[in-house]
Amino acid sequence: MNEAHISKIATELSLQVGQVRATSLLLADGATVPFISRYRKEATGTLDEVAVTDIRDRLTQLAELDTRREAILKSLEERELLTDELKEKIDAAETLAVLEDIYLPYRPKRRTRATIAREKGLEPLADMVFAQGELDPLVEAAAFVDPEKEVNDVEEALAGARDIIAERVNEDEESRAKMRELFAEKATAKCKVIPGKEEEGAKFRDYFDWEEPISAAPSHRVLAMRRGEEEGILSFRIAPPEEDALRQLNAQFVTGEGPASEQVRLAVEDSYKRLLSLSMETEARMESKKRADEDAIQVFAENVRQLLLAPPLGRKPVLALDPGFRTGCKLVCLDEQGKLLHNDTIFVTQSDRQKQEAADKIRALCEKCNVAAIAIGNGTASRETDSFIRSLDLPADVTVVMVDESGASVYSASEVAREEFPEQDLTVRGSVSIGRRLMDPLAELVKIDPKSIGVGQYQHDVEQSALRQGLDDVVISCVNAVGVEVNTASKQLLTYVSGLGPKLAQSIVDYRNENGPFSTRKELLKVPRLGPKAFEQSAGFLRIRGAKNPLDASAVHPESYHVVDQMASDLGCDLQTLMRDDATRRKIELEQYVDDKVGLPTLQDIMDELAKPGRDPREKFEAFSFAEGVEKIEDVQAGMKLPGIVTNITKFGAFVDIGVHQDGLVHISQLADHFVKEPSDVIKLRQNVTVTVLEVDLERQRIALSMRSNPDAAERPAREGAKRGPKPQAGSKGQRGGRPKKQQGKREEPARIPNTAMGQAFRDALKD
Repeated sequence: MNEAHISKIATELSLQVGQVRATSLLLADGATVPFISRYRKEATGTLDEVAVTDIRDRLTQLAELDTRREAILKSLEERELLTDELKEKIDAAETLAVLEDIYLPYRPKRRTRATIAREKGLEPLADMVFAQGELDPLVEAAAFVDPEKEVNDVEEALAGARDIIAERVNEDEESRAKMRELFAEKATAKCKVIPGKEEEGAKFRDYFDWEEPISAAPSHRVLAMRRGEEEGILSFRIAPPEEDALRQLNAQFVTGEGPASEQVRLAVEDSYKRLLSLSMETEARMESKKRADEDAIQVFAENVRQLLLAPPLGRKPVLALDPGFRTGCKLVCLDEQGKLLHNDTIFVTQSDRQKQEAADKIRALCEKCNVAAIAIGNGTASRETDSFIRSLDLPADVTVVMVDESGASVYSASEVAREEFPEQDLTVRGSVSIGRRLMDPLAELVKIDPKSIGVGQYQHDVEQSALRQGLDDVVISCVNAVGVEVNTASKQLLTYVSGLGPKLAQSIVDYRNENGPFSTRKELLKVPRLGPKAFEQSAGFLRIRGAKNPLDASAVHPESYHVVDQMASDLGCDLQTLMRDDATRRKIELEQYVDDKVGLPTLQDIMDELAKPGRDPREKFEAFSFAEGVEKIEDVQAGMKLPGIVTNITKFGAFVDIGVHQDGLVHISQLADHFVKEPSDVIKLRQNVTVTVLEVDLERQRIALSMRSNPDAAERPAREGAKRGPKPQAGSKGQRGGRPKKQQGKREEPARIPNTAMGQAFRDALKD
């Protein structure tokens, strides 16, 4: 363990050294973030998942810095360039940028202009000029003219000397530190359209002549500008005012006013324009990309978290429909466990005869399978299918729900789906996924790559390994927060349980298939390759409903069962009474059960769990329905108040599905009556909301919405507005195949949207 790293992290994160040290030891021992934050609170001082994750990530970063430091020291030592002073500076470097600055003069280089000048013997001349004494550079340079060395005249000699000086300026630690600071404070991002690319790059037209401070540029605009550059539409540069940079460099290197100082000034200018500015711009681009990636990944991860923790319908029989026009609706019936009972195809938008046949089938299946809910995918023909189902006069206890189907076709074509349903085609698998998402979003969505779920912004542009780490952390956090029923969970769901992974998850499923359901948590130790360490990490997150020991269905870890048993014994009751009777639990004095392994934080968690064993932290499911008569964008009128579901949250606002196959954009300035810094502060994914339509752009298929109490547009009843609206053919919901729907907003902002960089967000929405 590196104590210097421990102290550094404690200072950076405002934590105690002991907390960081304990967390570091647990991580080094193979403990997972969920396990540490849930079951090792005494050791860490009750650090939550966020803090534990921050420590883990910072430890990784510092380890990478040390790896690079060791490689540099080895390189210098092998080339006999390492001095005590240089080693001391390298050891003291706290960032990768500083470390690389120190190493830059010693780094093996390709043949540069300065290298060539040195080969011509011009370094002594460079030394004399750089000293800026009372010398005449023209006179001194004459001594270095040598046609055999390709130095044909005085000007060539001085040019070579300036090349050497320029490289020194570029490699100077102080100058690089000052330029790095200048770029951080004053650099601007500038975009221009490449001549002739105006029509081809129309979607980037808002960046055809764009400039803003790079330090303030939001992540979505940074990523949009970079994408425009990568597609050959935009030129994209990052730089501070050149005069500011040259002023700083001249103040550092130009020490006089004579002819020699003029040569140094020319070398400094050349160094900045040819070397230093490009190097600093590369760093600035990398740093801005890193910040943009972090912001985008944070938004994406939070969206995924909210989607995974969406309220579940629960274990109830479901009839699921994947809507379609020409090919009909693929129908499946699932039992309480999500098992496929029946599949069929019905046609609800064709002839009256086919509609009647479809109605008869739906009614019969609802009765036969005791259907509690009907799940309808929100793709093509979804509103038509929804209207048809609601017209059937089904029993009042049958809930009809529109389900986001993003990624369903990705699942249906996956190896996971083929393993589950080897004899069924893609359409059946996709319908099953829609139905299971309603029953338990978390259990079903873990089978799909989070990037295919349809939330986030610019997920294809960010650094993919960082995205994968961020999303994996979220999925693991959600799975372990909810807990997993070990006797019904899929391999994919078990994979994300603390301490398991794909191989142990498969072993659990194989053991379950061969030996029947687990009856106790201890039985998990019989699973091949699941040893004591994996059991310690995973047992508290695995549930066994109906087990003889009721604690096996709770989040109480087996290592603490003896504490609960002692509590029951001291009170003269059994476990069932202790868990059922609140009055009995109130008699417990927790301080009596504190020892060197179990402290008050764990004891309080145990008490909370005894009160609500195996409690699902997700909110209660509530059915939702769109406004009748508003089924396509042509039905939407400014001023309407409509119910909607939040489908995506970005830094600049939220997209809301109002049931017309085209999500509308609620700009951040329209999310609430008060100032909103982060959309996620006031709104959640899959949240049911009421929005007011500000404007509709039929040509561009964009809808601007508001959640303010008094938006500019006058209000009109939804049904009345729908009747007035024109009735051209409806557009499609968006691409299937797991790709995000095309989310758009209104280009020209409503009256309350300022024509500023923030107002730019409406146009940015088109870039992804």
